[in-house]
Amino acid sequence: MTAATAAFRRVLTLGGPLLPVVSFLGRLPTAMCQFGSLLLVAETSGSLATAGLVGGALAAGQTAGGPLLGRLADRHGQRPVVLAACWFDALAVTALVLAALARTGALPLALIALLAGAGVPQIGPLARTRLVALARRARADDRLVHTALSFEGTLDEVSFVLGPALVGLSATVAHPAVALALAALLLAVCGSAFALHPTAAALRPTGEALRPTGEALRPTGEALRPTGAGSGPDPDRPRGRRPAARSARARMPRAVHAMRASMALQGALFGACQSGITALTADLHRPAQAGLVYAAMGVMSAVAGLSLAAVPARIGLPVRWRAAAVALIALSVPLLFVRSLGALYLAVVVLGAAFAPHLITLFGLTERLVPAGRLAESMAFLTSAVVGGQALSLAASGRLAEAHGPSAAFAVAVGAAVLILGLALTTRATDRPAAAVRPAAGAPAGSVR
Repeated sequence: MTAATAAFRRVLTLGGPLLPVVSFLGRLPTAMCQFGSLLLVAETSGSLATAGLVGGALAAGQTAGGPLLGRLADRHGQRPVVLAACWFDALAVTALVLAALARTGALPLALIALLAGAGVPQIGPLARTRLVALARRARADDRLVHTALSFEGTLDEVSFVLGPALVGLSATVAHPAVALALAALLLAVCGSAFALHPTAAALRPTGEALRPTGEALRPTGEALRPTGAGSGPDPDRPRGRRPAARSARARMPRAVHAMRASMALQGALFGACQSGITALTADLHRPAQAGLVYAAMGVMSAVAGLSLAAVPARIGLPVRWRAAAVALIALSVPLLFVRSLGALYLAVVVLGAAFAPHLITLFGLTERLVPAGRLAESMAFLTSAVVGGQALSLAASGRLAEAHGPSAAFAVAVGAAVLILGLALTTRATDRPAAAVRPAAGAPAGSVR
């Protein structure tokens, strides 16, 4: 693990020691708000149905708003977009707390939650994008980029373990509103710190990136014109107008859509496991253990994410995707036969070892394949796909577990893993070197080598 430790140290030097601290604290509210809103609304309204509606609206807002915010960050830079989003979201979460304490009706609560979800500043995906840009600017090799993605994946996993734990602690010693108030404070303070960190300058907005530097740049479509075509100016393009957004939005590889579907299925697997764990612990008259079981799975996933730095570089990302899919199937099947709390802990902890490798591999493949001007949007899309898949799966598998028992929910998890393997086997995700889709360091971002 000496080489892996050295790689992680290099990752920490890319943006300095403060960047991972503020990015972690800035993304923690995302993990706190989902669970916290459920507890808060359930306590203030006395209705689990209302709490579920609010939680679903929050997830729907994040699913729809994440890619849009990522696109804005690509076009206008992370600093203004994150700064506006974190303050908007802090105000929306505060409004949700006040409305719940005032016992506002279900529909207004759901609308506020929808806005709060749409305003999530996507610090996790944008931190990935920023760290990758810093690595590429430092002319790092692919191994260091993979280590950076592993590091960011581990921060995500730890946040999704610590966030619900903080909410549960706040609800036990005080009130769920305290946890959401803390989330709003973290959004305002640490979100602003992430936005204003000097490393935000590592990513230039798409329009700036396409500005000619010393010589005019041709849009991607013109650069790919057959040799026999005329070399003069494009008669269809107005004079004096700089080609900007068109080339930045061009040519999203088809494989990326399969990766997004795979990530949504990962979210479905999360949701099904959560429903099955909740149902089984309730059947065993130990409902308080559900959160601990899920947290144990997250801890194991974080450990697995860190260990990816030790995987040899000769094992390509497509191979890792297929291997992770096989592991998801093999390690989720035992859940169908779990009947005791001890067996449940063992099964979910072992299954957690397959989660982070699948997630981090998809982030790595996406970083390789998408155009540079759409990286933040694509990273945010993957995160939103997990959230959307989990929300839909929770609704469906929860009903199945209630009607047919925990094994029915776990069967949904196994089915999602099988579909992930199908996507991994049928998708032609070429593990191209980053130079094929990234501009060379020091070269204009609009050029293609």
